[in-house]
Amino acid sequence: MNERWILFKRNISDFWRKFRSNGLALIGAFLVVSAISVAIFAPSLTPYKPMDVIRDENGKGMTFAPPSAHGPLGTDDAGRDVWTQLVYGARISILVGFLAGFIAMVIGSLFGILAGYFGGTIDTLLMRITDILLVIPDLPLMLIMVATFRQMNLHISPLFVLVIVIGLLYWTSTARLIRSQVLTIKERQFVARARAIGAGHFHIIRKHILPQIMPLIVANTVLTLSTAILTESGLAFLGLGDPTQPSWGTMLNFAFDRSAITNGAWWFYLPPGFAIVWVTLGCVLLGNVLEEML
Repeated sequence: MNERWILFKRNISDFWRKFRSNGLALIGAFLVVSAISVAIFAPSLTPYKPMDVIRDENGKGMTFAPPSAHGPLGTDDAGRDVWTQLVYGARISILVGFLAGFIAMVIGSLFGILAGYFGGTIDTLLMRITDILLVIPDLPLMLIMVATFRQMNLHISPLFVLVIVIGLLYWTSTARLIRSQVLTIKERQFVARARAIGAGHFHIIRKHILPQIMPLIVANTVLTLSTAILTESGLAFLGLGDPTQPSWGTMLNFAFDRSAITNGAWWFYLPPGFAIVWVTLGCVLLGNVLEEML
């Protein structure tokens, strides 16, 4: 046990040394951590609530007030503070993206491990399901699924529907990647020895297969998060989000529906777009570096 702990500390030390010497890794980590920090400490970053209307001295709502009239990012068409919506919207966008990415990681890893390890009929069945979902265009299928859930009147939160739909459709690439790795790992000598002494399938997967592919799962999950956040923002922009909960995609939807561009209210639509790029770029940079290092 002591040797394992020493080896674990040595691996962590080596990883951190390589990580901090990689400029792209540090940039990606800064972008992701800063966005998560904004989401966590949103109530401390603004004195308002997302639905509060900012009023002038005469009690009239300050609609489309520029940053010079009401800092730091002005107001929208209803007189609500844009900065408040932005920081509270980080909670929704990041939470939905992370939950959907986690679901996709679990399903994709499970399918990939089962297909690669057992092979045969199980492999054929799981990979055919994967192939079917891969050839179907994601966006039309998601639109159909979200609309179907809403018409069923299940009294489910629209945000929960987005999490489920995105998670159920973005596991395919993970499954393919994990399967290819498991196919090579299960043929190695240490797995053959474990099988020869009578180790069961679950023991081999848990003790020998999973530790070998876990770094790949972690790196791929970070990359999946960026896709999930982009997808949530896109669906919310199309009007499929929760209008009562501010998210970056919902802010863009409101900005375009309420003529922010026509009125020159750049402070209404540019900040959420920049925030989406900020987080997704951080996830991509971090995921690519982790995939290379791990």
